[in-house]
Amino acid sequence: MIAERTGTKEETITLDGDEFDLESLKRHCYAKYKLSDLDAVKIAVNHSLESSGPLKHGDEVAFLPPFAGG
Repeated sequence: MIAERTGTKEETITLDGDEFDLESLKRHCYAKYKLSDLDAVKIAVNHSLESSGPLKHGDEVAFLPPFAGG
């Protein structure tokens, strides 16, 4: 769903400075691709679900669409 909406499956982003965190990246991507619901998408950093925290060079960040389970 996210890949279809943004027209991309993968993107490399160069972080400016040492103070780039997950919330900053999330706001950047949502603004760039005009996504609306900040809380509906889950984020994984290096294959672990995260909600906040600093990012470092080489981290892999995945935006996961809403999903249901049970």
